[in-house]
Amino acid sequence: MRGLVEWYVAGGAFMYFLLLAAIIGIAYIIERAISFARAKVDPKKFTEGLVKTFKKDGVDAALKYCKRNRSPVARVMESVLMKYRTAGKDKTVLEEAITAAATTELAFLDRGMPVLSAVATLAPMLGFLGTVSGMIHAFQSIALAGTVEPTLVASGISEALITTEFGLIIAIPVAAAHVYYSQKVNNYARSMEEASSLIIESMMEE
Repeated sequence: MRGLVEWYVAGGAFMYFLLLAAIIGIAYIIERAISFARAKVDPKKFTEGLVKTFKKDGVDAALKYCKRNRSPVARVMESVLMKYRTAGKDKTVLEEAITAAATTELAFLDRGMPVLSAVATLAPMLGFLGTVSGMIHAFQSIALAGTVEPTLVASGISEALITTEFGLIIAIPVAAAHVYYSQKVNNYARSMEEASSLIIESMMEE
């Protein structure tokens, strides 16, 4: 632990900004993991069960089926079922209800993704800025001394290398998390679109 603290301190002032970026990145990765855990249900599989319930027992039973599962797809399906109660087999109205509900739920799943993207972009830039700062300090030490002494420039070079390293250590896992969660959002959106078509078709058949 002591060696880690000494390594952090040796990185200079830019390490504070990098530490803040790391904390933000970790916090949003955890928050995204929790959000996707709540949305773990397969939209297509869920909707198939919903359609069976709807056809067998009617709209009230289908609404109860949705309320037992508070995933995003369940909330979208609940919204269209509520609209079906009042509008009946009006396909345009039902599609509009699904679109509005799906937009809200997908926005929830996509929340925080811009922050992860920003951290992945800014962390290495802050690291490189620390590199420039460290090299400037090294050359200033040379200018003041009037001669090149390894001991004079070592701290500046060390600061430069540490900030670059720390910036990349932050950026790589955050960028990987951003790609992973973006793919999950896209897959969920496609599955929700298929599920919406399935429930609309079922309603039109009733």
